[in-house]
Amino acid sequence: MGIAGDIVIIVVAALIGGLVAHRMKQPLILGYILAGVLIGPYTGGVTVSEVAGIERLAEIGVALLLFAIGLEFSFKKLKPVRYVALIGTPIQLLLTIGYGFAIGRWLGFERVPSLWLGAMMSLSSTMVVLKTLMSQGRIGTLSSRVMVGILIVQDLAVLPLVILLPQLSNPEAGLPLLGLAALKGGLFLVLMILGGTKVLPWILGLISRWRSRELFLLAITSIGLGIGYGTHLFGLSFAFGAFVAGMVLSESDYGYRALSDIVPLRDLFGLLFFTSVGMLLDLRFVMTHWVMILVLVLMVGFGKGLIFAVITRGFGYRNVIPLATALGLFQIGEFSFVLAHLGRESKSIDGELYLLVLATTIVTMLLTPVVSNLTAPLYALRKRWFKYEALQTINIPKAGLHDHVVIAGGGRVGSHVASVLKNLGIDFVVLEEDYRKVEQARLAGFPVVYGDAKETIVLKAAEIDKARLFLLTVPPIVVAQTIVDQVRLMNPRLDIVARAEGVEQMKTLYEKGVHMVVQPELEAGLEITRQALFHLNIPVTEIQRYSDAVRQDLYAPIYQANKEYQTMDLLKTATGLLELTWVNVHPDSPIGGRTLGDLAVRTRTGASIVGVIRAGKFYPGPDADYRIENGDLIAVIGEPEEREAFETLATPRLA
Repeated sequence: MGIAGDIVIIVVAALIGGLVAHRMKQPLILGYILAGVLIGPYTGGVTVSEVAGIERLAEIGVALLLFAIGLEFSFKKLKPVRYVALIGTPIQLLLTIGYGFAIGRWLGFERVPSLWLGAMMSLSSTMVVLKTLMSQGRIGTLSSRVMVGILIVQDLAVLPLVILLPQLSNPEAGLPLLGLAALKGGLFLVLMILGGTKVLPWILGLISRWRSRELFLLAITSIGLGIGYGTHLFGLSFAFGAFVAGMVLSESDYGYRALSDIVPLRDLFGLLFFTSVGMLLDLRFVMTHWVMILVLVLMVGFGKGLIFAVITRGFGYRNVIPLATALGLFQIGEFSFVLAHLGRESKSIDGELYLLVLATTIVTMLLTPVVSNLTAPLYALRKRWFKYEALQTINIPKAGLHDHVVIAGGGRVGSHVASVLKNLGIDFVVLEEDYRKVEQARLAGFPVVYGDAKETIVLKAAEIDKARLFLLTVPPIVVAQTIVDQVRLMNPRLDIVARAEGVEQMKTLYEKGVHMVVQPELEAGLEITRQALFHLNIPVTEIQRYSDAVRQDLYAPIYQANKEYQTMDLLKTATGLLELTWVNVHPDSPIGGRTLGDLAVRTRTGASIVGVIRAGKFYPGPDADYRIENGDLIAVIGEPEEREAFETLATPRLA
């Protein structure tokens, strides 16, 4: 079957490799690469015959990868960590390229191949790092945001590297050729920004109005690959054009839809690319050069990790962040495969360096989850050996904190509570470890302690022993339990109010001694149920009785412990039942011209008239002699059935 049969072999092998990688909690791309090794020309057995043809198809995978990166790119993601990302990352890239160049020369490679080695070493793996952070539950922490910001800028750096590196292999060209390539790239960017930002969204808008998903998918694929091919004809990289096309579309109204539609196609062609990378790995080379590969892995991991740690520390990040960044970004990334592929095609690097980089990249990727998991124990060990660093506190009163509320978590819930307490003049302090949320709290004028609420030093900084109430807004149950245990240990008498994500979590927290547990999903579910029953014409009193029964069952501990809370809830229920209704007296209304005493409204309907608006003037509590006139606006209070009965009494009768 030729290349069609090869594609079938690749897809099936990649599926098996992907399943194995998923089972071992590794990124799928490692499974694809290992599958490529097994079906490659160096291992025997089931072998792909048209390797060159598969490599050509894999170039589409590279272009689509960069097209999707462009669609995902946003300067908003960089804003919280913009300095270390936009300034620190270029410094890291230059330092790592220089470090890699030195390693290449030490290994005996020429100058140009050594520069290629440094460039390939400088990039970390976005896919592997994100997968690792998600599996560790660290997405959203400040260290993860620093890493993601650095990775975004590294992905952007692939483009100038793709343009400039191939020119180094032509010693006659020198700087003029590099300058020409940069000039072409700049000219293309200007044309895309000026013209592409108007033309491309207009095309997608036109196709979108036809409501054909197939045509929309075909359109975005044609834009990404077509513009990439255009840049190739222009003398620039195919991948560069695809990336710029994605970046232009990301700013349009169709960016998210384009990304969601292109992802499956990107993953399919990306599978071909990573499998083709694995097919080129010669296991015999690995067996004969394993010492060199091991040495390079150690040198890359230690040197690159040290560079990341120094840079993050230099940009003002303290505590665990430099260590987490170093252990998370030490590996060589997937875009190094792109550079290696390009370098081999342009004959800038030989087969030995290609295979060496390939093997080193795969090993460092495999080691990433294991090495990254060392962050917590190594940091704990460091804290035993060294004194605590001074915590950052913001807007803390000069007189200190006393008889205050401690809010653990400065997210949406915590910020809302803090706003209410601030308006009421009640002293409080927010504990938050996400620097972006700390900045938001600082701008809002909230007192903040920057740190993890599980840590003793953070709770001490919040004066937990002098607090009157502890509010726990962090939803993960494991984190919540740890914080509750620590607070109970430091101040056993302190009341704790926490949120939970389910009934089991509520029970667990109550067993831990939490005073009150609120379940947001329950409250939302109850309100939706109330609205549904209301529209099904179920009596309001029955709906309220059902809601009260559910709440009292789940919130039994607080009802039993605090009678005032039960009274407050009953008042809330009574307020909901005794709502105020305004009734307009029409000209033909049977109550027009009659006194309230004649109507006997209370006796006939059960409702009470508490006020009347006439000619723009309000008459509160009218007596029995008050005569109703046409056009009066009457305020009636009572239960729903009583108010409805009065509206029926005031409605004109049909002739």
